Amino acid sequence: MEYLQLDPQGIRFRTGDLSLEETLACGQCFRWKRLAPGVYEGAARGYVCRIAQAGDLFTVSGVEPRLWETVWAPYFDLDRDYAALKARFCAHPILAKAVDFAPGIRVLRQEPWEALCTFIISQNNNIGRITGIVERLCDAFGEPLTGGWHAFPSPEKLAGLDVEALSPLRSGFRARYLLDAAKKTASGEVDLARIADLPLDEGRAALMRICGVGRKVADCALLYGFGRVDCVPVDVWVRRVLERLFPDGLPEFCRGEEGIAQQYLFHYARTCPGALETP
Repeated sequence: MEYLQLDPQGIRFRTGDLSLEETLACGQCFRWKRLAPGVYEGAARGYVCRIAQAGDLFTVSGVEPRLWETVWAPYFDLDRDYAALKARFCAHPILAKAVDFAPGIRVLRQEPWEALCTFIISQNNNIGRITGIVERLCDAFGEPLTGGWHAFPSPEKLAGLDVEALSPLRSGFRARYLLDAAKKTASGEVDLARIADLPLDEGRAALMRICGVGRKVADCALLYGFGRVDCVPVDVWVRRVLERLFPDGLPEFCRGEEGIAQQYLFHYARTCPGALETP
């Protein structure tokens, strides 16, 4: 990444390894709105960001340089060398096809509590409905931000509610799971601050103490919310990829960053016709 401007008058940078469209629409996040071609606005960690892409040039609006460096640059995982990572992945012909199909995907570093809740909501759901439920949840219970946005509500805020209070969200059976997550997090029974540093199986087990959080939801939270890029969430698409294309598992050179390889493969399998045909 190359900064062209990083001061109070604006932020501009270049990178050939980020596509806003591919990254923000590949099923890993649910709080971004496409305002125009290449222009997106979203909220995370209690802040709002507008970012525009023209080729490899990115322009950020409404964000102070300090917040860009501490909140948004980490959010977009801009300190990771994706060019080198993709070059390594492309040593395998199937991974090379997945990377070539959407080379601008990055795995976002989202806030752990928000990621946990959004993937609880994602169960037996589609991206449109997930986005709607999350938006209603934030509008109803989150603190106001700029531009009509609201912050994601805290565990403490949700812990004091009951299922009836969440009925306007139209989240169905997931409301009970959200409340259990809030109560166990707010009480410290599930300590989110410790989970990122635990061994992977221990972090997963801690999250699975929450009602309705099985392995897949726990692994999504670990990958997208806790920065555990060694974690591979297995949904129906990834299971098909592994069974049909990688019956012996992902290549050894993916070790430590299997979760990022999974994101390329998930998007490729879900959106590219013929991707799951055995080569």
